[in-house]
Amino acid sequence: MFEPSSEPVIITCAITGNKTTREMNPDLPLTPKEQGIAASEAVAAGASIIHLHVRESNGAECHTLERFAEAVGEIRSRAPEAIIEVSTRAAAGEGIDYRGNCLELRTEMCSLNVGSINIGNEVFLNSPPDVRKLAARIYELGIEPELDCFDLGHLESLVELRKRGILRDPLRALLVLGINGGITADPGNLVHMVSRLPPGAHWSAVGIGRFQLTVAVQALIMGGNVRVGLEDTAYFRRGEVARSNAQLVERVVRLARELGREAATPAQARDILQLNVRRRSSAVAGPTEA
Repeated sequence: MFEPSSEPVIITCAITGNKTTREMNPDLPLTPKEQGIAASEAVAAGASIIHLHVRESNGAECHTLERFAEAVGEIRSRAPEAIIEVSTRAAAGEGIDYRGNCLELRTEMCSLNVGSINIGNEVFLNSPPDVRKLAARIYELGIEPELDCFDLGHLESLVELRKRGILRDPLRALLVLGINGGITADPGNLVHMVSRLPPGAHWSAVGIGRFQLTVAVQALIMGGNVRVGLEDTAYFRRGEVARSNAQLVERVVRLARELGREAATPAQARDILQLNVRRRSSAVAGPTEA
């Protein structure tokens, strides 16, 4: 079903997230400057895409446009070649306009959650009207969404949204395994998820917590792309806290080479993912720099 691949692997680094704390990992980047440095190190290590959440300096979850602008500006100044993917996820009770405010920065990519899910004791709410509204705004601005799928039902929603023209080809899906409340990180689940994607869809996989390494290895073998980073785990291995985001990226680069795959440069990733096709034809004017 899956032939060995020699295609470059696109590595996304999720440098901060919204739940990891300094108590879990003292090197978690929180301020825009720290995020700029972490992004630069991750790209130097082999990452092409930087997935971005922002925080207050005290570590509190944040989604203000001002904080996003600061962080995007730092990343662009320190790692100008990087593809920046902002998160449209927001805290419970925050409206669709607030969670989509970061789109005004017109980064090349953003995340888009296609369905709701229970994560531990939290309801991660993504109503169908909100998904449709966010998707329309994303495409209006010429941004390319990565579609986050935490369960099989999300994949079915993705397929249905594509049929209705709400999501447009080429699709880019992030398959999230091992989160409490979502699909488990059983190897058979990743195989099944990939088999349910529409033909021609690009995909990346991430394992949450202790599953980050095993899911990364399976994705490499299956010819997919990989996401790592301190958003998804505070550890390098059991009992050993990760020194940095770059350390997690470097491990995937080493493993990929052992399997005959090199890490894609940001320029290669843009070509593979067909980024900027709609951006170039977009008639919407807006800021392109933070």
